[in-house]
Amino acid sequence: MTKSDASASKRPALSLKGRALKYLAAREHSRLELTRKLAPHAESPEQVEQVLNELEGKGWLSAQRFAESLLHRKSARYGAARIQSELAQHQLPADVAREAVQALRDTEFDRAHALWVRRYGEPPATPEDRARQMRFLASRGFSGEVVRRVVRGDGLSLSEDD
Repeated sequence: MTKSDASASKRPALSLKGRALKYLAAREHSRLELTRKLAPHAESPEQVEQVLNELEGKGWLSAQRFAESLLHRKSARYGAARIQSELAQHQLPADVAREAVQALRDTEFDRAHALWVRRYGEPPATPEDRARQMRFLASRGFSGEVVRRVVRGDGLSLSEDD
């Protein structure tokens, strides 16, 4: 046993609350994520619920902050449909998810266009290129109308001089 192994074995195990705070210090988590991560370390599901209720009560665990964090991390790369699906997987309250998705829909064209410029930068030369570009944007969760407008070149010019 090395010196670091000996010191690690002497270190007390983290409490559930300590584990939860460690996860939250790294990034925002949804209640569902923390439940899944803490469950193997808890004696009962009620113990996990008690810790999560305490963290919510103190404002350390917030569905609103989690949604904002997810939008911040993913909105430049993904459309509203894809992010809405991810928010639904985290079982956030309906009003929080609806508000977040509405904010995304307002900027969907601009975000899709910026992603398209980074990836392709020029209009498609062939029908195959057009289909490829459209599939790319659609797979990222952008709406069909936004995808068509971006690939057609509607609304924004490619030059940054304008």
